[in-house]
Amino acid sequence: MTSPGSIVIAGASAAGLSTAEALRRHGYEGRLTLLDAGPHLPYDRPPLSKQVLAGAWEPARTRLRTQAQLEALNADFVLCEPAASLDAAARAVTTASGRVLRADAVVIATGLEPRTLPGQDGLAGVHVLRGLDDALTLRTHLTAAERLVVVGEGVLGAEIAATARVMGLDVTLAGMGHTLLGDQLGEVVGALLGSVHGERGVRLRLGVAVDGLTGAGGRVTGVRLATGELLPADAVVVAIGSRPATGWLAGSGLTLGDGVECDSRCRAAEGVYAVGDVASWQHEGLGRRLRLENRTNATEQAQVVAANLLGADRPYTPIPYFWTDQYDIKIQAHGLPSPAAEVGIAEGDPAQGRFAALYREGGRVTGVLGWNMPKQARLLRQQALGNQPLAPA
Repeated sequence: MTSPGSIVIAGASAAGLSTAEALRRHGYEGRLTLLDAGPHLPYDRPPLSKQVLAGAWEPARTRLRTQAQLEALNADFVLCEPAASLDAAARAVTTASGRVLRADAVVIATGLEPRTLPGQDGLAGVHVLRGLDDALTLRTHLTAAERLVVVGEGVLGAEIAATARVMGLDVTLAGMGHTLLGDQLGEVVGALLGSVHGERGVRLRLGVAVDGLTGAGGRVTGVRLATGELLPADAVVVAIGSRPATGWLAGSGLTLGDGVECDSRCRAAEGVYAVGDVASWQHEGLGRRLRLENRTNATEQAQVVAANLLGADRPYTPIPYFWTDQYDIKIQAHGLPSPAAEVGIAEGDPAQGRFAALYREGGRVTGVLGWNMPKQARLLRQQALGNQPLAPA
């Protein structure tokens, strides 16, 4: 493939920006255009549920690059102009205003959109947390509220619950899973994390479905569980997961499943690539399709996409990694710590609040977790997983 003369990147968050920067580092001199639905220049999302929500950071601190750095990138940032459709064969992106951008290559980096509960859009005081404006709106509400109910026991829900509790709110967290982060880290670590939240005063209502929301005068008043229990609330955050933002790609000619389906090079079609949360690609090391929703993946995948756009032929075969900060706890997970795995403590002691654990399936290590032990977790990752792609089971 010859170097494209122009590239359109749909999505100007971490994945889109990292792709543009990697292209320039590789010497690409063609035209770069980044479209985004939001009004903000690229910013970091992980701090939204923690530092920004707590008020410890001003919004400007989340900016991924300074104005001077963005100008040096020599790219066109087109904000408040979401991609509305794509003709993959023609590599033509049509925006919501009807503008048509034709390019030699297109990169899809539109990320995720949050799932919602039925009826939540008609009630004031019910929030999702996906972008910067969501975080600022939620913070304003929480500073005047007393009782918060978080629906969702995953990473985002647990982080919001922890931040709100530190802010002094009465917090209840409800979710269908039996432990916090159980789908990602398994029952052992999930139970430990649940104990920490309980000790800090968060009430957990786990293992039960949410039946609906209650309200009065157009404002939310509580969350009703399938058991009939009513959880009173001045504010509710719905954090029940997200779906890849692929609706605008209907009829594009691309294969859509759990995201934009790509080959091992992150290529969805000739001259069309996907990167970040929206990309589902064939992981050659694992021998199966994978889609990752985390900040580290967005940056690492962008390097491979940029290289392949410029003629390389590199498969993307990362060892997955993500982290979460809750209270004074930093959890780091390497590999694929499946809930089905056997968990063994390799170093430290959970009772002391510092440990590293190995996840094993079928006699082999599939994941490494550090709980306030980042250095030990990295060393175990190198010893147990190596630096090579994970082998298929």
